[in-house]
Amino acid sequence: MTFDYSVVKSLHATAAALSIALFIARGAWMRTSPQMLQQKWVRISPHVVDTVLLLSALWLASQQAPGSPHGWLAAKVVGLVVYIVLGTVALKRGPTPGIRTAAFVAALATFGYLVTVAVTKSPLGFLARL
Repeated sequence: MTFDYSVVKSLHATAAALSIALFIARGAWMRTSPQMLQQKWVRISPHVVDTVLLLSALWLASQQAPGSPHGWLAAKVVGLVVYIVLGTVALKRGPTPGIRTAAFVAALATFGYLVTVAVTKSPLGFLARL
């Protein structure tokens, strides 16, 4: 099966937007309506969205020209791991509300960094434009 690069790129961007929207919603519900976090769709949909996000990212990475600089891809992988760890602390593992809040804010900042790395194709992210 052949996939069109622009279609997969759009799917990836949509999955990224859904992923961060669900993360923000889950963070808000954790504070205001913890019972929402127990709903089946809330527990399942982030995994589905993030799987689509990961698979589309892997496909897009496989389409990069051999020999071209891929430092920005490595930065996205490292940033993704940081985002996942911070997200886990923010939504599940943080021992205090203060730690959870700090991890939540740091996860949002990390996601912002990931977006700027994707847009600039530089591991410096937004700093590449300065």
